[in-house]
Amino acid sequence: MKDPRIQKLAHGLLHHSVRLQEKEHVMIEVRGEGQPLAKELIKQVYELGGYPHVNIVQPELQRALMMGTSEERTAFTRKWMEVMWQEMVAYIVINGFTNDSEMADVPVEKRRIHQAGLKPVTDEITNSKKWVLLNYPTPAMAQNANMSTEAFEDFFFDVCSLDYEKMAKAFIPLKHLMEQTDQVRLVGPGTDLTFSIKGIPAVICAGEKNIPDGEIYTAPVRDSVNGTITFNTATMYLGTKFENIRLTFEQGKIVEATSTNTGRLNEILDTDEGARYIGEFAIGVHPYILNPMNDILFDEKIAGSFHFTPGQAYETADNGNRSVVHWDMVNIQRPEYGGGEIWFDDVLIRKDGLFVHPDLLGLNPDQLKE
Repeated sequence: MKDPRIQKLAHGLLHHSVRLQEKEHVMIEVRGEGQPLAKELIKQVYELGGYPHVNIVQPELQRALMMGTSEERTAFTRKWMEVMWQEMVAYIVINGFTNDSEMADVPVEKRRIHQAGLKPVTDEITNSKKWVLLNYPTPAMAQNANMSTEAFEDFFFDVCSLDYEKMAKAFIPLKHLMEQTDQVRLVGPGTDLTFSIKGIPAVICAGEKNIPDGEIYTAPVRDSVNGTITFNTATMYLGTKFENIRLTFEQGKIVEATSTNTGRLNEILDTDEGARYIGEFAIGVHPYILNPMNDILFDEKIAGSFHFTPGQAYETADNGNRSVVHWDMVNIQRPEYGGGEIWFDDVLIRKDGLFVHPDLLGLNPDQLKE
């Protein structure tokens, strides 16, 4: 018996997220679990008159490949990937990981070879293709969320089926305000940070690139970040979990970084020059995502949160920073997480996780849920 929730999710991915058209080629990539959704996507792509293609990635095999990779192997992989992606128009990624730490013991140098070697292809996909990324509900995700598998599945489909068209409209006043703003100040426990976003576009994310979704992002002027920021949400990067990350900036650069794993944190930030500069600043608003799940696709959308991202900037909101790293770090400003404030040009726009600016009240959870 078909699950109507999967049918609805597949419909949203094709019609809203990538807006697939007749005769367009779409790559459906399954990383781990998620084949029921992939199967439904294939069916609906054919019904639309499109051409589905599937790539199955098993994390255990991917780890084995990366453990022994080399620049020569990666260059060969890039060559055939470039050919494959020439005619591909859309890309749907289904993450169904059963072990978030599968890549934890891959040596950093091997990761650098892999990331740097494939970066031209991944940049082309990110900037030129219609794409969307989502995580498929697995027992591992349920465990990270401290929920039963059944309860997590119900939560997952509720979150992913939000009215994203309504959310997109509610974001418009904030987009306009951000694009008129010069100075931003973030204040909270262990945080007092200032930077400029002048002249950099603000991009609404309401179901087009990620599911679940619910953020708006820009980037700080590269050399403008000064002060200290402390993140109250755990973050996973390349299989390693970090907590209590604290970063200090001078003229845009991270000059001091500490966490529960300070050595590994600095090792990642030393990957290349751009890894110690910020490529993204974003504000999260999803009304049903309230607590961290150790899953960045969910955590970066938490209502009352923002995230700050060492590494690569998006071309759609470009401050010129380039890196193989793009690491979203999340801070929640609701009262139960210590509170906090966001100021635009000395005007308070959000306090303790709720928008107080009169033009932005439609982005508060009670409005987005209606």
